[in-house]
Amino acid sequence: MSTPAVTASANAREAGSVRTVLRWAVPVAVLLLVVPWIVPPYTAILLTYGLVMAIGALGFNLLLGYTGLLSFGHSAYFGVGAYVVALMVKYLGVGSMELFLFGAIIGSVIVTAVFGWVCVRYTRIFFSILTLALSQVLWSLAFKFFWVTGGTDGLRVPTPSLLVGLVTGQGDKTDFMSHAYYHYVLVVFFAAVALMWVIVNSPFGKALQAIRDNETRAEFVGVQIWRYRFVAFLVSGVFTGLAGALWVPLNGLTTPDIIHWSFSGEIVFMTVLGGFRSFAGPIVGAVVFNYLKTYAVGYTVYWQLLLGAVLVALVLSLPTGIVGTAGRLAARWKKVS
Repeated sequence: MSTPAVTASANAREAGSVRTVLRWAVPVAVLLLVVPWIVPPYTAILLTYGLVMAIGALGFNLLLGYTGLLSFGHSAYFGVGAYVVALMVKYLGVGSMELFLFGAIIGSVIVTAVFGWVCVRYTRIFFSILTLALSQVLWSLAFKFFWVTGGTDGLRVPTPSLLVGLVTGQGDKTDFMSHAYYHYVLVVFFAAVALMWVIVNSPFGKALQAIRDNETRAEFVGVQIWRYRFVAFLVSGVFTGLAGALWVPLNGLTTPDIIHWSFSGEIVFMTVLGGFRSFAGPIVGAVVFNYLKTYAVGYTVYWQLLLGAVLVALVLSLPTGIVGTAGRLAARWKKVS
């Protein structure tokens, strides 16, 4: 039974943690809000891509960093979100971003629930292989049913309307994407980060971490392993599907490539690059990876070789990720000073 002193100490630590988060989060949020007015449009659009991928990486890290499950199939949920948007445009004539997001969430819930029911019964390499195999099944369907999905030609998605039609994309698309759509994505990003922060710091999130650290002990104290993993899998897939829905209007086209296992590898790499043991790691990793990939593509036709070499060097030199290494350096500097 906890004593008043222990409870007060825990509350003080929690309050200190919240203050630390706010001290970093508020300046970053203000900086992100003014980005379109201080950088060129192209740079703002690249950052939009990074924020979209950060939402997907946050969802992925709920499995890897907090539940201890490595998925190689998250491209499937990203692709579901993107294809739901594209199919809503093609067959229903929908142009509202809010309806796109709603449809993508419903589609992601359905697909993730089916996949999760199969996958979370297993752990370690069996879980990873199952997620990879199921995502490849979905990729094959998108590739073969070309009369529905467009096959390798893909499906085009025009510029959507925002805020229930109050903001439209008529006029200069670059200006729209670098300002109106950027801020729209930013608001969704803030909401996703806040929601994920609540989830991982809730009793549910603590139970996931207990499962990750010691499954046997967690089960002994009454944690229902399968149910917690299934819910985590579902939430993770929905976050990634939401990212796919935000990505496709920005890209203007969706193809089966985004469901391929190699795209799942990119999501894994983003998370590891930033640091999967920290909350902010996937966010930083997604943004950095996006810029590295973009500039590597523009620099040489051998961009995959260049990007691979840079990323391997970064991972080897920063084994705890960018955020983990920065935290260690800050702690060392604090001790010295």
